[in-house]
Amino acid sequence: MLTKRIIPCLDIKDGRTVKGTNFVNLRDAGDPVALAAIYAEQGADELVFLDITATVDERKTLIELVRNVAHTINIPFTVGGGISSVADVSALLNAGADKISINSSAVRNPDLVNQLALEFGSQCIVVAIDTRWIAMDENASRFEHIVHTHGGRKPTALRTIAWAREVEDRGAGEILLTSMDTDGTKAGFALDLTAQISGTANIPVIASGGAGSMDHFVDVFTTGKADAGLAASIFHFKEIEIPALKNYLQEKGIEMRL
Repeated sequence: MLTKRIIPCLDIKDGRTVKGTNFVNLRDAGDPVALAAIYAEQGADELVFLDITATVDERKTLIELVRNVAHTINIPFTVGGGISSVADVSALLNAGADKISINSSAVRNPDLVNQLALEFGSQCIVVAIDTRWIAMDENASRFEHIVHTHGGRKPTALRTIAWAREVEDRGAGEILLTSMDTDGTKAGFALDLTAQISGTANIPVIASGGAGSMDHFVDVFTTGKADAGLAASIFHFKEIEIPALKNYLQEKGIEMRL
């Protein structure tokens, strides 16, 4: 049985780690390089670094900061934010990233997923899907999970489950699924949606949004069928320590790399 992964996420704004609720009300959570070092030391399986305003600000990801983090850690490192070309990916991999994550640019130009997978290999390409449960009519009688871009600011016409299937077909090696409805609430992951996507995907699914307790990770790995659980604030503010979480999950019969 494949081991499940625990992945801390560094959401970066103006060079600092931040965390909010439902993608708003951001507060400072510390220096990204220092946090990255702590997480690697504590036994995190991977690290995700998302420059959350790069697309909105129409600029590239902070390369120098990526380089500094990469020099500090010895675990796989995924970087996202403002990536829209082969040249962008090449620069980030050269700066020390192991994988890159695209969202807005993939929605804008789905062929980019194919291009990047062909150029760098699917194992390098993560497609991030930020999704929200949206009323599809005035009476709110019909709801759908809808893909959002630009750091969750812009709804698209894409249905989340169909989009997840499409990016896999186009060569994505992994999906980072973030429920905007549960993000930062600490009320638990979006289990039904995660299970729907993980249950049919042939690539790993990272679940993100809503972790507040160790049992939430148990739920997302069992009911949600996720391959990895990603969280931010519970790690940044030391509400849950990674070694304790991994030991707890192992005791619950979930295979972990200790």
